[in-house]
Amino acid sequence: MDASMNANAGIGGSGGNGIMVPQTNDTAGTAGVDDPKQDLNKVINSIQKTLGLIHQLYLTVSSFNTGSQLPLLQRLNALITELDNMAKLSDKCNIQIPMEVFNLIDDGKNPDEFTRDVINSCIAKNQITKGKTDTFKSLRKHLLDELEQAFPDEVESYREIRAASAAETKRLAQAQSWPKPNGDVKVKPEY
Repeated sequence: MDASMNANAGIGGSGGNGIMVPQTNDTAGTAGVDDPKQDLNKVINSIQKTLGLIHQLYLTVSSFNTGSQLPLLQRLNALITELDNMAKLSDKCNIQIPMEVFNLIDDGKNPDEFTRDVINSCIAKNQITKGKTDTFKSLRKHLLDELEQAFPDEVESYREIRAASAAETKRLAQAQSWPKPNGDVKVKPEY
């Protein structure tokens, strides 16, 4: 297909039916460096371009007459070219989609249900872990209380060692974050 056919097919300009198709530069970007996010953006742009071409094709077919045969063929060729381009771009993208999502789509359900279920599962596991952590904290406090009654001197020296260790850890953390080489200061909010 030559340049005049591309112009008539609606690539990078007016689609002939009042549709504007944005022209994307698929070769723009860093030379020789593959950025997964950039590759994904190229695929997304190609999908949007394909959808525009399909819409143009729909408009051409819905108002078909013998005079619109050439634009129809040009748009079909443009669609085929863009689908080929999309296939080539998609080879660079490595996106993992869980099979459960496809199963939900096959069942006619919303794939957002999978995301909701995963988040709910994570929340439930988080609550279980928090419960275990709280239980261990309670056990530690109870053991320290019992040990303090039986061995008050040893527990006092243990608490002094723990306090010194905590102060040293805090001092090291502050030394690492104050100031940064560029002059900025890392601030950690305390709750």
